[in-house]
Amino acid sequence: MRFAKNNLRWLLFFFLTVAVLSCSHNDDPAPPSEESNLVEATATGAWAAEQLKLFVQLSGRDFNTELLAYDVDIYRVVYETTYQGNEINASGLVLLPKTTGNALPMISFHRGTIVKQSDAPSTLTKEHEQVISYAGRASMGFITAVPDMIGFGESKDVFHPYYVEEPAATAVIDLHRAAHALAREKNVEFDKRVFLAGYSQGGYITLAAHKALEANPVEDFELVASFPAAGGYDVLAMHDHILTEDTYPHPYYLAYVVMGYRSFYDEDDLVSVVFNEPYASRIPGLFDGNNSAEDINAQLTTDTQTLVREDVLLGTNTDPLYDYLQEKLEENSLTDWAPKAPVFFYHGSADVTVPIGNTQGTYDELISQDTNAANLHLITLDGTHSSALEGYIEDLVKKLEQMK
Repeated sequence: MRFAKNNLRWLLFFFLTVAVLSCSHNDDPAPPSEESNLVEATATGAWAAEQLKLFVQLSGRDFNTELLAYDVDIYRVVYETTYQGNEINASGLVLLPKTTGNALPMISFHRGTIVKQSDAPSTLTKEHEQVISYAGRASMGFITAVPDMIGFGESKDVFHPYYVEEPAATAVIDLHRAAHALAREKNVEFDKRVFLAGYSQGGYITLAAHKALEANPVEDFELVASFPAAGGYDVLAMHDHILTEDTYPHPYYLAYVVMGYRSFYDEDDLVSVVFNEPYASRIPGLFDGNNSAEDINAQLTTDTQTLVREDVLLGTNTDPLYDYLQEKLEENSLTDWAPKAPVFFYHGSADVTVPIGNTQGTYDELISQDTNAANLHLITLDGTHSSALEGYIEDLVKKLEQMK
């Protein structure tokens, strides 16, 4: 799901409103390595550790700036991945600490819900607050990977498979491979350790990637821990929750899931099975990559009974397509496995966008799979879906430094 834009400033430690200094960089694409999935890497900027320290000091945050030890180079990367069994190119950001000495771990951070192509991480300038926050993470000593996810950036011709497990995990893991190849080219040594983190939809992506890495381990990658936050991990339960609410303030979420499943599973009639008119006819055109979440919400309704067909709400729908949707929602729910590496779940106690019960239920289901309970942690934060982000980032930074 999506977190409020005005809280992006806390995506790592800070949001800055000061003018930033330019750093020189090489705009020439880096050639791909042999036997790697890295297609192209283009330098898009750099940040000096001293600049990042200054940003933190000006932000007034309580943060040990000595953790920012490395200058950082930023690259837009294009890499090979698979989608529905076919090879395609995807994109994202890779940020490399400038060092040829210490071997470093890798972290990937997975963004919340976006619908506009211009919000894809690889399209953002180095001065954007999100990119500065990613640079802060790299400056701490992490090779940092930020995927656009399928449907954005280089793969924009594909509709984003929203809350579909397999393509979410694959896009992340293949970016890890590309980041490793780029680090090797730039003489940055990778120590094999991988951390995963993300908020909202990014929390779901984080847990999906964790599951995939343990089910099919990747050579030269050792998963240390994951830090999913505020995600709708039990997709079926989240769907059912929305349908039982009289009103839901973000109807585009429900439309996005149905559109994503419509496209990924090639079920053209799925939208008309779930939604009433005039919304059923309107929804496909709203997700054009140009409309914002606010734009889409304005064309829908927060009244669930007006938006969704009555027989769907009552559970009496006889169209087999709805049964198929229910089956796929259950199939993509991340509740049927037993994590081995530690999982640190985070959720805001006052979150009504994605209720904390979804995380609690997922946590309970994973425990029931004979998971080592000592490896699962549920951390309740004060705040809503938006405001709990700050507490998540603060605790994430502390844990990363302890575990690094």
